Amino acid sequence: LLAASTTSIVSIISSDVFVVWTKKISSSLTDSSNSGKISPSENLSIFNFQGNIFLEVKYELEFPIHSSPQLLYQYISTASGLSEWFSDNVNSRGEYYTFIWNDSEENAKLVSKKTGEKVKFKWLDEDLKETEYYFELKIQVDEITNDVSLIVVDFSEEDELPENQLLWESLVSDLKHVIGSV
Repeated sequence: LLAASTTSIVSIISSDVFVVWTKKISSSLTDSSNSGKISPSENLSIFNFQGNIFLEVKYELEFPIHSSPQLLYQYISTASGLSEWFSDNVNSRGEYYTFIWNDSEENAKLVSKKTGEKVKFKWLDEDLKETEYYFELKIQVDEITNDVSLIVVDFSEEDELPENQLLWESLVSDLKHVIGSV
């Protein structure tokens, strides 16, 4: 059984852009596994005042990982760890990171870090200012079985969700190989 309600917030970003954030709040009375499945829970719509819309959907993926939380944390929280599986190379200066893939570079700021549990990076625009978009990597340990999972929170255009799910599946597969969790 599932009950849901929706909350929306509107923010004016500049004189020609505004954002509408919508969160679907649901409560489930049944247990369901979400391993590797997309579960959209939030929409972030960016509009300009000429009526154009850019829709990004927040989604969450869960991947079982056969590893200790401490080892996994090293691979999600350090530049050297991330360069082993997430991108070709990662450079960091304090809280600022540059992720490099082939000839492409993307900049992000580490905005949240809880030792042994999670990291959250906010993407930066070409002027190195924070955007509304981020990705978060969380380690979840089942209290009963001690099974470890990596929870990925990211944003995608709605029509690109399946492609982005496959991308994360490939990245996490690389991570599993690196840490010997295959």
